[in-house]
Amino acid sequence: MAVKYIPYFPDTLEGQALLDNFVRTKRLLRYRDGDRVVERIARGMPYYETDLAERIGQNPNRNLVLRGECVSACAYLKDRGVTVDLVYIDPPFASGADYAKKVYLRRNPKAAQALRQAEAELDIDELRAFEEKMYGDIWNKESYLNWMYENLMAIKSVMSDTASIYVHLDWHISHYVKVLMDEIFGEDNFQREIIWDIQVLSGFKTIAPNWIRGHDTIFYYSKSEDRVFNKLLQPHKKEYLDSFNRKDADGRYYMVAHGTVRYRDEVEKKGKPYGDVWNDIMSFQQQPTSDEKVDYATQKPEALLERIIKASSREGMVVADFFGGSGVAAAVAHRLGRRFVHADVNLNSIQTTRDRLVAARAEFDVLEVRDGVSLFRNPVQTMDKLKKLIPGLRNEDALDKFWEGSIVDTTHGLTPVYLPNLLDGTTRLLDKPLMNRIIHEALPDLPDDTRRVIVYYVDIDDRDDLERFIRQQNNTLIEIELRDLKAVLDDVVAEDYAEWDVSRANDGLLTGWKVELRLFQSDRVRRKIEELNLRNQQQALDGAKRKYAHLSLSPEGLETVEWLSLDCTTAEKDAPWHSDSEIKIDRKGLVVKDGVKTDTPWDATIRSEQRPLRMKVRNICGDETVFVL
Repeated sequence: MAVKYIPYFPDTLEGQALLDNFVRTKRLLRYRDGDRVVERIARGMPYYETDLAERIGQNPNRNLVLRGECVSACAYLKDRGVTVDLVYIDPPFASGADYAKKVYLRRNPKAAQALRQAEAELDIDELRAFEEKMYGDIWNKESYLNWMYENLMAIKSVMSDTASIYVHLDWHISHYVKVLMDEIFGEDNFQREIIWDIQVLSGFKTIAPNWIRGHDTIFYYSKSEDRVFNKLLQPHKKEYLDSFNRKDADGRYYMVAHGTVRYRDEVEKKGKPYGDVWNDIMSFQQQPTSDEKVDYATQKPEALLERIIKASSREGMVVADFFGGSGVAAAVAHRLGRRFVHADVNLNSIQTTRDRLVAARAEFDVLEVRDGVSLFRNPVQTMDKLKKLIPGLRNEDALDKFWEGSIVDTTHGLTPVYLPNLLDGTTRLLDKPLMNRIIHEALPDLPDDTRRVIVYYVDIDDRDDLERFIRQQNNTLIEIELRDLKAVLDDVVAEDYAEWDVSRANDGLLTGWKVELRLFQSDRVRRKIEELNLRNQQQALDGAKRKYAHLSLSPEGLETVEWLSLDCTTAEKDAPWHSDSEIKIDRKGLVVKDGVKTDTPWDATIRSEQRPLRMKVRNICGDETVFVL
C-alpha cells in the first residue's frame, strides 16, 4: 500500500500546453479509463517504501538502480528532492510483440569432459538454449496512451529546469505519443524528431511487398527554453574532402565555392555538425557479434546513447532511464562522467544492469521499490500462469473482457473474477475510481443470476474506506469480495536449493576461503526444460525437419548456475547485500571474476579473502537465492 501521494507539480493544471488548434490530447485520452487517469494525476504519484538491496562501493554520487515502475521511481526521486538533467527512455512500442532473452545452460564443472564431447556434436544455440520472456509489449491503444501520459507526467515532475528528454519509439505508436508530448512539455519545447537509420535488411524484409522499414524515431523535447545542448561535430566524408583539389603555393588544398575560398585543413579541423538523421550508428542486427551484446532483446548500442548524453548534458549531471532495459544509458553515463538513475520493472533488467555497472567499476545503490513488483520476478510469466494458481478459475466466454474468468461453485453459482493486469502498473492499485467503474459499469452487464464477484488487487488505497464506499454505492444484489493477490503471487517462485562445502583455500591460488558448490537444484529451470522438451518432441511428431535432442540436467545441476556472490560482512539473511567476491559464468563456461573476463573454466568454487557469511546464487533464469553459510 502506498505510504502517501506526492504531487506531480504544485498545480498540475497550470503550465501545460493546450492544443486548441486541433483535437485536444485530453479528448484523445477520453477512452475508457481516461477520467481515471486524470483523477490519479490530480491525486499525485503513489510513494512506496524502498529497501536497500545492495550498495556497490561508497557511492558518493548517489547513483541509483531501482527496481520499480516509472511512476513509483519518480515518486521516490521527488520525495528526496532529486532532479534529473537528461532523460532517455525506450518504452514498449505497443507493437504487439513479446520480448524474450535466450537462456543458456552452462558447462557442469563436475562433468566437463563429458559435456565437451557432447557439445562437439550438437548445435549449442538450438539445443542448449531456451527463451525466457522478459516483458510483454501487448497493448490496446487507449491503455497504452493512458499509461504513457501518466509516465511522462511523472518524468516531467523530476526534470530540472534545463533538462531534456529523448523518447525512442517506432511507427506503431510514435505519432500518438508526439501529441501527448506536445500537451505535456509544450509545442514550443519540441526540439527535433531524430531519425535513426537502423538499416535492417533481413531476407524477410527485403522481399516484403512494401517500402522496406529501416528507421526508429526519437523525439527530443526540452523542459524550457533554457536547455543544455552541446553541438557535436563529425568528420567530413572523404568524397567531400577530396573536392578540395586545388593547391596553393604553400601546398595547402582548397576549393572555391560561391566566390569564397575555404581551405581543406580548416574544414577538417572544424568538422561537420550532426543532423537529425543518424545513419552512422549500427544496430545490433548489423553487428550480431558485437562485444557490447548482453543477450537483452531491446538492447541499444552505446554509440547511440553516447551521442545523446554528450549533446544534452555536462559532466556531473544526472542521466535517467526509467525503462532502463540492459542498462546502456547508465553504463554510458558513468563512462562519460555523469551520474545515473536506472529504473525498470523487470528483474532481468536490474541484474543485467547491475553486472554491467560492476564490470565498469561504477558505484551505486540497488533499491527495491515496494510497489508490488517485488512479489513476482517477471510480469509476463506471472500473468501466463496466474489463472492456474487461482483454484477453480476458468475462461468464461459469456463475460465481458473486463473479467479474467469465473469460478463456479454450488453456493454462489457463477462468480466473475477480476485480476489486475500486472503488465500495466496503472491497474495494480484498487482505488475508488476503479471500484466506481466496477460498480456502475461492470456489474450491470453481468448475467441476471450473478450473486457474487471476486476482485483481486496487488495494492489497495484504503481497504476500510473502500469497503464503506462499496456499501454506499453498490445498489445491486451482487456481493463484492476483495482478495489480496499477494497471497497467490507468493507461490509463483520457489526458492532454489543448494549444498556446499566451506573451507580455507590452500591450493596457492588465493589465501583465504573457498566455497565449493556440490549441488544446485532449481525447480523453475527444471520446469522450463521440461516445457522445452515437450515442445521439441511435439514438433518432431508433427514432422518438423529440425533435429530433435532431449535436453536433460545432471544430478548436480551446476549447469543451471549463472552467478555467485559471497558476503563477508553480515550473516543476516535479509540484510542489504555486500558483494565481497563474485563470479559470473559466461555461455562458454568461463569465469568473469568481479567483472573481469578470464579464460578460466568454472570449477564449481568461489573464493574470498575473508570468511564468507552468506552466499547468493543466481540461476540461468534470473532467480536469486541467499544461503547463510
